[in-house]
Amino acid sequence: MKDFCGTPGTFFGLVLRMSQFIFAAGSVASMVSTTSFFNFTAFCYLIASMGLQIIWSLALALLDAYALVRKKVLPNPVLISLFVVGDWVTATLSLAAASASAGIIVLYFNDLGHCHFGPECQKYQISVAFAFMSWISISISSLIMLWLLAAG
Repeated sequence: MKDFCGTPGTFFGLVLRMSQFIFAAGSVASMVSTTSFFNFTAFCYLIASMGLQIIWSLALALLDAYALVRKKVLPNPVLISLFVVGDWVTATLSLAAASASAGIIVLYFNDLGHCHFGPECQKYQISVAFAFMSWISISISSLIMLWLLAAG
């Protein structure tokens, strides 16, 4: 089971964690580079959710890197169950924040015509796209962790 693709302590597990971190950091960076994101509650929720995602995925990426360098096996049942809970919580928060922010973008900027695709609107859209890409990578990781727990 330790050679399963995406297992903690493997190269693909590290790639998944780093992609989560990079996309979440890109989402936050794109959102805070605008001048008025704090006027929308969903965008503030996206910042908070992606901030949690950054912390969680960076910590687990460092753990994966440590396991790769030391050639240690990480999958014990207690650790995997902690990863499952953390991944599912952050995946749920990330999906909710990205969906809420995407809804605000469609409502305010497309349906009501407040944006007309200016540079700030494009930054909002890029931020939401990065948030969805972060959610895709965390959902893949959370499904792998659930599979490992079930197979364990």
